[in-house]
Amino acid sequence: MRVAALISGGKDSCYNMMQCIAAGNQIVALANLRPPENQVGSDELDSYMYQTVGHHAIDLYAEAMGLPLYRRTIRGRSVDTGQVYTKCEGDEVEDLYELLKLVKEKEEVEGISVGAILSDYQRVRVENV
Repeated sequence: MRVAALISGGKDSCYNMMQCIAAGNQIVALANLRPPENQVGSDELDSYMYQTVGHHAIDLYAEAMGLPLYRRTIRGRSVDTGQVYTKCEGDEVEDLYELLKLVKEKEEVEGISVGAILSDYQRVRVENV
C-alpha cells in the first residue's frame, strides 16, 4: 500500500515507519505539522494532538529517506477535546485534514502511517480525518 508517514521527529513516529515498511507498505511521502515560526515558545506547543519539539529535524528525515516532505503550520488549537471528535472550525485537527488532503492529491496515497498508537485521543482524530 502507498502510505504517507505522519512524523513528529519523535521515536514513536520513527518506530511506526519501520513497522509500516516491515508490514510490506511503501512509504512514498512524509508529512508534518509544525508550530508557527518566530513565536516565543513555539518549539513545543501546548497541544493535545501534536508533538512539535523535534520539528527542526524533520527535513533531515526526508533527505535521508529520499522522500518528499509536506509541511503545514499549525494554526488551530484544541477546541473539541471530547472523546469523539466532531469537525470544528479552528480546531488543530483541521490543520491535519488540510495537510493530508494535499498529500493525497499529490502522491496518491492509500493510507497514513502514524505513531500515535496508544493515544485514543490522537487515534480517534486521525481516523476522523
